[in-house]
Amino acid sequence: MSRRTTIATLALALLAGPALAEPTAITIRPISHDGKFIGDSMGGVRVRLTEAASGRELAAGTTSGTTGDTRKLVVEPRQRQTPIHTPDASAFRAVVDIERPTLVRVEATGPLGKPDAQITVSAMRWLLPGQPLDGDGWTLEFPGLAIEPNWTLQASGLDLSAKVTLMCGCPIEPGGHWDAAQYRVQAALYDRDTLLQATDLAYAGKTSTFAGQLRRPPPGAYRLLLTAHNATTGNVGVSVRTVAIAP
Repeated sequence: MSRRTTIATLALALLAGPALAEPTAITIRPISHDGKFIGDSMGGVRVRLTEAASGRELAAGTTSGTTGDTRKLVVEPRQRQTPIHTPDASAFRAVVDIERPTLVRVEATGPLGKPDAQITVSAMRWLLPGQPLDGDGWTLEFPGLAIEPNWTLQASGLDLSAKVTLMCGCPIEPGGHWDAAQYRVQAALYDRDTLLQATDLAYAGKTSTFAGQLRRPPPGAYRLLLTAHNATTGNVGVSVRTVAIAP
């Protein structure tokens, strides 16, 4: 047997032999589109990692940590290969055992503390055994806005207010990093699928709060639809509530 044949035979034997799983560290970081990391203040994000080919679960859990450094994330220009995280920034960390290059799927749902605003973001990427994915890690961007509506029924009408934030809970205010002037917040009242009336909500002088009024409708059950939109970033939030007006 020639030397070349012997080397080829040994290589094939090694490839065919049992592979040993290697612990591989991975960090997942959820970040709000146009904002900061989604931290504990918004309930964090639920994460699940699976092997894309088989669906086998590799790891699951919930992120923990803060929203990170405002200056790093939204003030200073970002430079390639310059980390944007800080040690306390929100993350899910796991160690997965993989035997070979593995295509991994991640599904992340959040923010968990704002059910109306929750979305699921998914992505895939390759991992190599023993090659950690740490630092900024695998960053998942969450578009959208969180809306928390409130209303009171007055003789003159339906007084409305809505707290509107980014998915990170980042504050919206005049002249701030997230300028209230860039956000349009609207309320619409429906009887089933019929639009009865609509109005814009104006910044109410309190951080992230917008307010307005609708005319008082006759007694009945109605659907109240609130939307928030930033035309520059494309971020949109939607909240739907049932409003019951007693006789």
